[in-house]
Amino acid sequence: MDRGTQLEDPVDVSGRWTTWARDEACAIRAAGRWRAPRSFDARGPGGVLDGRDVVSFASNDYLGLAAHPQVIEAAIHATRRWGTGSTASRLIVGSRPCHAELEVELAEWKHCAQAVLFSTGYAANLGVLGVFGGPGVNVFSDELNHASIVDGCRLSRSSVQVYRHNDMGHLGELLDATAGRTVVVTDSVFSMDGDLAPVGELAGLCARHGALLVVDEAHAVLGPDVPVLDGLDVLRVGTLSKTLGSLGGWVAGPADLVQLLVNRARSYIFTTAPSPADTAAALAALRIVRSDDGRALSARLRASIERIAPGHPSPIVPIVLGAEQAALDAAAALGAFGVLVPAIRPPTVPAGTSRLRIALSAGHSDEMVDRLLAALAALGLRHGEVGSRMGDG
Repeated sequence: MDRGTQLEDPVDVSGRWTTWARDEACAIRAAGRWRAPRSFDARGPGGVLDGRDVVSFASNDYLGLAAHPQVIEAAIHATRRWGTGSTASRLIVGSRPCHAELEVELAEWKHCAQAVLFSTGYAANLGVLGVFGGPGVNVFSDELNHASIVDGCRLSRSSVQVYRHNDMGHLGELLDATAGRTVVVTDSVFSMDGDLAPVGELAGLCARHGALLVVDEAHAVLGPDVPVLDGLDVLRVGTLSKTLGSLGGWVAGPADLVQLLVNRARSYIFTTAPSPADTAAALAALRIVRSDDGRALSARLRASIERIAPGHPSPIVPIVLGAEQAALDAAAALGAFGVLVPAIRPPTVPAGTSRLRIALSAGHSDEMVDRLLAALAALGLRHGEVGSRMGDG
């Protein structure tokens, strides 16, 4: 271009994106769905929130290991030995001895040939579905799967079909009508209802149809376990941030599948490895889980569940109220009793199913559970009933 040529005056677009963001924020506020994090000063379930002492029933630290002295000490020791960060992706320079050590023990724990660490459980799902999905692959996903699975399906560029929640008849019909490579992906414990996937039936369907079964075990602190069947390929996905009280994700399965992830999963290759502290903490927590102490913690957790919702299969106990305002009002009323139970609303759950989500932990003392039970009784709130005295449902 001739230096003497004058460009047309540029259009003044200053603030265009700011204006758009403000309009979007106004729409969220108008719908009553504006959210912001609050500071919870806590180590374990008890702490200070908004200047008030509360007991949290919002955490996914199901065995209370995030505050376990051995887990804390492992993180401190790793930081002193290797520093605060892994400094790069593992295929460049980011591996530390603790990464490989944890992978070996995760694989043993899950009775798999090999395991690989990811930076988060979210990244693990993106990696698995990105590598094993793709054009020409059919992916079948439970309608209540976690957002990380939903996003992984979308990003995989696969042909995705959603089957009705835990409906094995529907899934079987879809598999019967589909040819080519197929993947079935499910949570094993669903994060908002706390119900279980029928993993035995899923495994049988996948074995008969030659489908890869991907099971996200993020919330499966008390099971269910995944069966081993001839002719069945399974990848087990999990997180270090719930049962193991740390941060990170993992995938365990056949060596050939796991090694392919290492070489093709973008969410593994192009991100920094989990920190030494997180990795060492998870390793210490895993060793506790696999010990007699871990079994005692699981039994304690099971006992607390029985007090709140007898027979319920997981530590996630929902109280479905229906209307969003009813859930917000109930959460605020519980807060006045010094109990933190979050209100879960759309888009996290479908419209008309807003709820309280109680998350129990082995870290809760009997007195803490007593407080929760007393608060629920005072407000007329019970698991298993839709609607309550707090709102019209």
